Amino acid sequence: MRTRCQIAGFEVRRTTAAIALRFLIRQWRHRRRTIVFFANANFVTQCGHLRQTIAESSDVILLNDGLALDLAALLRSGSRFPENLNGTDFTPAFLSRLGRGARVFLLGGRPGVAQAAAEAIHGFSQVDIAGHAEGYSMWHDEAAVNRQINEAKPDILLVALGNPLQEEWILRNRNSLQVPLILAVGSWFDFVSGYTPRAPQIWRRLRLEWAYRLMREPRRLTGRYTVGMLKFFSMAIFSGDET
Repeated sequence: MRTRCQIAGFEVRRTTAAIALRFLIRQWRHRRRTIVFFANANFVTQCGHLRQTIAESSDVILLNDGLALDLAALLRSGSRFPENLNGTDFTPAFLSRLGRGARVFLLGGRPGVAQAAAEAIHGFSQVDIAGHAEGYSMWHDEAAVNRQINEAKPDILLVALGNPLQEEWILRNRNSLQVPLILAVGSWFDFVSGYTPRAPQIWRRLRLEWAYRLMREPRRLTGRYTVGMLKFFSMAIFSGDET
């Protein structure tokens, strides 16, 4: 099986959760800079302007997230991804395996959400929360935010600003950050803190979490799951080759 799949010019890893988790834990232990982006359909359509920068960045890896990526891989290459590595499930699985000694900083979300997410993380992991900052006032002084993060000395930085803001911010600031692992986690703070309920387990098993979210937030998500999906599949099918 080929190790990567080209989707709309983005090289997405073909791997399993177990392999990806072992890789990131090894990177953390050796303090090797690694940036993880979860490539779902919205990432592909919103981050096209970052494609070249990501392709030239040896420290960035893309993991497949969602049914649309799976279908695109099937249409292009005849085979699906081994597993769905969505950030909402992968991130807590990663944190729960780190154990004591790992320091995590949370950046993003509405006021109060990052703090609530930090408290929730304590419920399923043994990591230390190095600090947190909400995702609104941070734009007034990005240098000050960088200093706050570096002074906290985290091992892992979780950035929850949504596509493409989180990817833009990480790529723009990575050289100023003294953090080995950086993960762009989208709406995960909202889910783990309980501010936004996740789809029931049956919806997730059927890979219909997107439909549940659309039903709950039609005004915000209708465009993403209609016009956005048409754009995604046109980009995914007609550009890039598998490697």
